[in-house]
Amino acid sequence: MSASRRIRVGLLGFYHEANSFAPVRVDDAYVRAAGVFRGEDLLREYRGSESTAGGFIAAADADGQVDLVPMVLSVLVPAGPVTAEALATQVASFRDALDADGPFDGVLVVLHGAAVSDDVDDVDGHLLEVVREAVGPTVVIGTSLDLHANISARMCEAADLLNTYRTNPHVDARPMAEEIGRLVFAAARGLIAPTTSFAPIPSFINILQQNTDVSPMSDVIADVVATAALPGVLTASVAEGYPYADVPEMGMSAVVVTDGAPAKADELAHALAERVWLRRDAFETQVPGPEEALEIAAAADATPVLLLDVGDNIGGGSPGDSVVLLDAAIRTGFRDLVTIVNAPEAAASAHRAGIGGVLDVTIGANAPHATVPPVTASATVIGVSDGVFEAAGTLHAGFRRFDAGPSAALRLASGQTVVVTTRVTLPLTPVQLEDVGLSPSDFRAIVAKGVHSPLAGYGPLVGRVIQVDTPGVTGADCSRFVYRKRRRPLFPLERDAQL
Repeated sequence: MSASRRIRVGLLGFYHEANSFAPVRVDDAYVRAAGVFRGEDLLREYRGSESTAGGFIAAADADGQVDLVPMVLSVLVPAGPVTAEALATQVASFRDALDADGPFDGVLVVLHGAAVSDDVDDVDGHLLEVVREAVGPTVVIGTSLDLHANISARMCEAADLLNTYRTNPHVDARPMAEEIGRLVFAAARGLIAPTTSFAPIPSFINILQQNTDVSPMSDVIADVVATAALPGVLTASVAEGYPYADVPEMGMSAVVVTDGAPAKADELAHALAERVWLRRDAFETQVPGPEEALEIAAAADATPVLLLDVGDNIGGGSPGDSVVLLDAAIRTGFRDLVTIVNAPEAAASAHRAGIGGVLDVTIGANAPHATVPPVTASATVIGVSDGVFEAAGTLHAGFRRFDAGPSAALRLASGQTVVVTTRVTLPLTPVQLEDVGLSPSDFRAIVAKGVHSPLAGYGPLVGRVIQVDTPGVTGADCSRFVYRKRRRPLFPLERDAQL
């Protein structure tokens, strides 16, 4: 086959991380509000971005002999499971697009790897099977998943090529997608013959230990990179898994894809799994609670201090409305703090009052899951915005455009500053503070509702980072959750688990 043969490759996807314990269900309206991009609009939105879709597009542009056919793509802010009706809508959208725009030599699919619906545990595997059924057994299918994917055998069987990000915060979404793009193009031209081995690992890694810049994950990723560099290996991955999805596949896994060497793929995938398993005791850790974290921040020499609100991690499916840390700051007299809280009614009231307006507000705890009551306070409006902003540089998962809806900065009578938003927005960039007239350097402590994802944007501007053990549907201690479907035994919930 010719290395330069012109080929036709489809692009579509549905990117969602579903928290089984989150109160917000993803219905058709949720998907529409997040944005459904079709055809040329998809290319305009993602070309040049650092996202997975951006990586697929960049690979096709660089090849020069790929006719890339953009079909349909939705990228969602993490929330709860997808409703059965909304999943049916996505399946129909995939089938209609594939039928209308085919035939293809290859298909690139944008997926997260931890999507769940009310009636399908493995949504990503299901959607890959939908693609396979539509295009037939010989068309090459590739996908590049989030590092938090709960990878299944079903995904690996439906896709010819699969990898995951290797960084958390996820700053390599584009290059990992470019890798899959190049491999799909080579396979479609008959230049390689991908063979995949999948090795599930009966463990998950505590969310607090998932930063790939430090051990143990830095060691795991070093093993992955070394494996991927071996002769005959096309790509290699170890997924951290997503512990808030109550599904049979929940947990870590290793995947190795070789060029026509299935026995080698098996050997290397299981070797990776064994090395991960030997490090399992390092996956556990403990961090301070709210009051202790504020004490540490008050005494810190280098400021601002970034307080990571683990239990209300928006990037893990939490609703962004917790006021646990704000409540603790008020009770302990910690005034020099700013936090961002999803509080639509407070945002609307602040816009009506305008800058300088004084009003009584109720902030946070919108959903029944709330672990503390909302904060009620007298506040002065010190900034307002439409909440639409864009950040430059590489952010987590390649995000760059944000829409928090009408937003406002409020200075509470007790001294704390709260940015109230209309929509739940990933806490990835200090541009969100600047959008309402605030500067990160104005505060001793900044609260970000995430664990690792805020670090790419906020890290260069802060003097210290403190993970805070707060309650919520993304809490660090997974023994607090009632699982019904996950595999057993699974370390560390069952200490007697065996590889």
